[in-house]
Amino acid sequence: MPDLRDKGPGGLNLLTVAELSAQLEQKQTTSVAIVQACLDRIKSREPDIRAWAYLDPEAALAQARACDEQPRRSPLHGIPIGIKDIFDTFDMPTSYGSAIYKDFRPTMDTALVALMRRAGMVIIGKCRTTEFASPVPAGVRNPHDFNRSPGVSSSGSAAAVADFMIPLALGSQTGGSTILPAAFCGVVGYKSSLTGLDRGGVRHLRPTLDTMGLFARSVTDVITLRAELCGAVPPAPAADIRTLRIGVCRTANWDQAQPETVQALESAARDLAAAGAKIEDIEMPASFAGIHESFNAVSSVEGLRAMAIEARDHWDSLNYWIKNSLTAAKTISRTQFDKAQLHVVQCQHAMAGIFRNFDIIITPSTAGEAIADVVSISNSAFNRTWTLLHVPCVTIPTYQGPNGMPVGLQIVGPIGSDDRTLALAQRIAATLM
Repeated sequence: MPDLRDKGPGGLNLLTVAELSAQLEQKQTTSVAIVQACLDRIKSREPDIRAWAYLDPEAALAQARACDEQPRRSPLHGIPIGIKDIFDTFDMPTSYGSAIYKDFRPTMDTALVALMRRAGMVIIGKCRTTEFASPVPAGVRNPHDFNRSPGVSSSGSAAAVADFMIPLALGSQTGGSTILPAAFCGVVGYKSSLTGLDRGGVRHLRPTLDTMGLFARSVTDVITLRAELCGAVPPAPAADIRTLRIGVCRTANWDQAQPETVQALESAARDLAAAGAKIEDIEMPASFAGIHESFNAVSSVEGLRAMAIEARDHWDSLNYWIKNSLTAAKTISRTQFDKAQLHVVQCQHAMAGIFRNFDIIITPSTAGEAIADVVSISNSAFNRTWTLLHVPCVTIPTYQGPNGMPVGLQIVGPIGSDDRTLALAQRIAATLM
């Protein structure tokens, strides 16, 4: 995999959050210097990557200067972050990736953005997303290969972190919108439990699916950001790898796994076993039959309800996928929707039973490496089930595909175990990387 640090200007923007925070604490650098390094990288690479929906360099530097004049409020004080353009920001436009809301100016921040400001972070700009976070690409390119997809829908967030434009970014996931782009771009992606990060102030298109996500270049940096957003102390390091019970779950979609994904999962299982972990294969319970149909029913009906105004007033402005989804949703009866919701609860209970015997599950992050175009819809089959189950997921960039592109490993924990799942992902990453 090519080293992106060798491309264009680099310096402070290449460092991790932990390294930047230490330098700020010791007064070896300033927030202004860090933000300027990020802006220099963006200026150099943005014409090729197209990761940003909105950027105001002077406003970002003004935030940084204010940070430098204040006592440090947190380990993230003075650290820049990019915000997926579905999250409201009171001082920047939020278009939700749609021409319908071009130049729309919210009056308030979403809760997570407000928490970032309280921590003293610099909101450097808005990262490009697809239209209403749908699967149709929005023109963002993969930093490792401009002819390959960066994944959707948190395309700009993943690409900007991967390209060393910013150390952290905020995203979201309804199907695979955090894990898939993080894996395609070779960074760490964390999808929280449904309520694992504050969802206040977010315009939910699918309330029982829309989940918050974070991007970084190390699990440690994600842990630091999550701790600050939750007002908690970062979790203690996970136990020795030799005490862990790890389940290997290929899921019902294993026939869609490309050779590089098969090799990644098998290699991870083998290497973790060699390190002393207790490894055992997991078969999905019979109750999981039809789970993709249940996902589609829930997603479609909730989307139809949430987009009633846009569908009524701006039908011609919507992309083909949204139109098809909304049209299909009208054929789903209330009985079918209720049955799908009940099925989801049954699967959640079954998964809780599995986790009584395992500390963590490893499973594919994607079907394969990034697809070789920037217009096709990527396959999120290895993500949708976990989103539906409301469990926390982390992808770590551990392997490479036949074209030198990143291939991630997905780590899944039980509902509400976000801190422990991240700590275990940190331990697994240290073992495998």
